[in-house]
This record gives sequence, C-alpha cells and structure tokens, in this order.
Amino acid sequence: MPTIFAHGAIGFAAAKTFSRTPHTDWLAMASVILAVLPDVDGLFFKLIPYRYLLGHRGLTHSLLFAGVAGLVTASIFVQKGWNGGHTFAGLAIFFSLVTASHGFFDAMTTGGLGVAFFAPFDNTRYFFPVRPIPVSPMSLAGLMSDRGRRVITTELGLFWTFAGAVVLWRGRTRIHIVCGSLLATVGAVCWLLALGR
Repeated sequence: MPTIFAHGAIGFAAAKTFSRTPHTDWLAMASVILAVLPDVDGLFFKLIPYRYLLGHRGLTHSLLFAGVAGLVTASIFVQKGWNGGHTFAGLAIFFSLVTASHGFFDAMTTGGLGVAFFAPFDNTRYFFPVRPIPVSPMSLAGLMSDRGRRVITTELGLFWTFAGAVVLWRGRTRIHIVCGSLLATVGAVCWLLALGR
C-alpha cells in the first residue's frame, strides 16, 4: 500500500478540486479520513489473517465498502448543511470515489496480495497490470528504515506534488497558477518515470 500519508494527500487534493467554496474544512477533513479509512483493517493484523475477507485489503478495500462510506458521509453532509452547494448524489459519488481511490492505488503497488474489489461476494485479490508504487512498510520502524525513506521519497513525487499543485491553484493568482502547474508537471514526470521502470 502507499503510506496513509499518501492516501490522505489524495483525499485532500480531491477535496480541494471538488469544492465550490473557499471554506472547505469539513469536505477536506472527510476526504482525508475516507481516503485512509480502508486501512482500518490494519487494527486487526494480529487477529485476522491477511488473506481472509476481513483481512488486509479485503472487505474494507472493496467497491461496496466505498459506496456505503460515500452514501453515509453524503447523508451526514446534507443533514448538517455542509454540502456547499453540492447535491446528495454528487457528494455520494465524490465520497465513494475518494474512498475507492485507496484500493485503486493499493492495486498499483509492488507487494501484498492484491485488493478484493468485489468483496464480500468474491474475495479474489487483484492488482492492476501497471504497478509503479513501492509497497509501504506496515510499521513506524519500517518507515524509518532505508526502504521506508525510499517509499516516502517516491510518494513525494507521485502524490504530494499534485496535492501541492491543487493548493497553489486555489490561490488563483497568476504566480500561484504558474507554480501549481510546474509542480503538477513534476508530478506527471515522476509518474512517467515510475511507469517506465
């Protein structure tokens, strides 16, 4: 999997792109949480074997889980009046996609068992044909190792460049747009290099 920090960056960038108003705190917070949420299965690593339905990259990484999370979150946003001009359907689709992004990026990693996109109906694990993202260590100690530092460095190029670009674009001045575009270009180059390996 990418680190939870990279998943969070994806959610943050998505929220900033999707929002219609400058005050997007609730949307950004929910998107970061939803992008990380599928890794809640990590709390049970020692109790549930990886390959099981409720194991890592199982049910919580499925498209069904993403859809339910999106519907529940959209309901809360509409009920609380945090929808910011978005319809319930628009929010539900957006939040579902943000949650599903976790599994999509995990399916592009170099390790693990793949993602059970169709759980609970089918526990088959899938990877995408292209897998340019190095799999992250699953502990803090692992992240502090040489391997962990390489993972974080790679993620800076593949994910954080786009999160930074979106923040800059939201500044709306010419210099913000130019700098954001340059940062997004760096991110695109990083993806091209990673895909070419």
